[in-house]
Order: sequence, then structure tokens, then C-alpha cells
Amino acid sequence: MASLPVQFSRNHLSTPNLSSRFRRSTEQRSFVTLVHCSARENGDDDVQGIKKSLFPPVKELGCLACAALSAFTLTLASPVIAANQPLDLRFCDYTNDQSNLKGKTLSAALMSGAKFDGADMTEVVMSKAYAVGASFKGVNFSNAVIDRVNFGKSDLKGAVFKNTVLSGSTFDEANLEDVVFEDTIIGYIDLQKICRNETINEEGRLVLGCR
Repeated sequence: MASLPVQFSRNHLSTPNLSSRFRRSTEQRSFVTLVHCSARENGDDDVQGIKKSLFPPVKELGCLACAALSAFTLTLASPVIAANQPLDLRFCDYTNDQSNLKGKTLSAALMSGAKFDGADMTEVVMSKAYAVGASFKGVNFSNAVIDRVNFGKSDLKGAVFKNTVLSGSTFDEANLEDVVFEDTIIGYIDLQKICRNETINEEGRLVLGCR
């Protein structure tokens, strides 16, 4: 996995030790494995995803049942398995979850259509995740490392990125209304891209230093 760029800014302040912080954060996180939460009508497609998980094949698995299984997997998954498999959380519902996501590593996670509203995602490491169209309303991302995540068209209203590393992540057409960017660590180029999002309120733009 490529390390984060060495030169970042904490709202324009230099933090050259960021890459070492990212490595330490990654080493300390719990790991996860593949769980398939898609609830499409085509059961055959679902089976292909589930076959690779820790659980036996199921012809039709509803999202609620799968969410329970994925919560179990997030807690007990083997680091060896996690290193070789992505985490499929598409259409899962982690609304108000306060324990299963906190401090976890979500590398290359597929999160489209999933709901994380009100969840505690403090200290998570999200790298190369695909979260287009997901809902993160009110999610607490404090002290998290969010690297190269696609949040396109996602709803992050009221999310908190306090003391959070945001590197290479995109927010095209995402809802950033009332998002808290206090002490967010972000590169200058990434900052310029975020500042182009018109849903950020005046307070958020002031904290970020948008011009």
C-alpha cells in the first residue's frame, strides 16, 4: 500500500510526520474481511459475493440479516484473510452503530448505497474505499485516516472530521452541509477541490480557509 504524501497541512500548517502517523495508525487497527450486504432481487449475483465470505452460500440474504453477520465479521475477522479480500458493505445498514466500525480498517471497502447515519467511525482507516451514493449523516470521523476515498454523491450532512486526515479523497456532488472540519489535516490541492463544493456553509469554509 502506498504511503500518504509527506507534505500536508493542518489547515495550511506543515505536518511532515503524517506518513509515519498513518503507518502507525494502520498497524494498530483491527482488520476485516469480505461480507456481502447487497439486497438485489437477483439472488444469483448475491451468491457470487457471499461465496467468498466466511459464511456458507445463501440463495437470498436480506440486508438486515447480512448487517448482523457483517458486524460479527468486523469483530472477529482474521488479518490474513483481510489482506487478500475486499470488504463489501454495499447496501448495509449501520445506522447509529456505536461499536462495530470504530477503529476498524476498511481498505478497498465497497460502500455504495450503504447507510452509516449517526455511526461512530472514530479512528477508522479508510483507504481506497468506494462510497459513492452512501449516507454518512452525522457520522463521527474524528481522528480517522481517510485516504483516496470516493464520496461522490454521498450525504455527509453534519459529519464530523475533527483532527481527521483527508488525503486524495473526492466529494463530487456530495452533501457537505454543516460538516465539521475542525483541525482537519488536508493537502492544499485536496483543499481546493473540497472548497468548490457549494454545500459547505460559511463556517465550514472559514475553518478550511476556502477563498
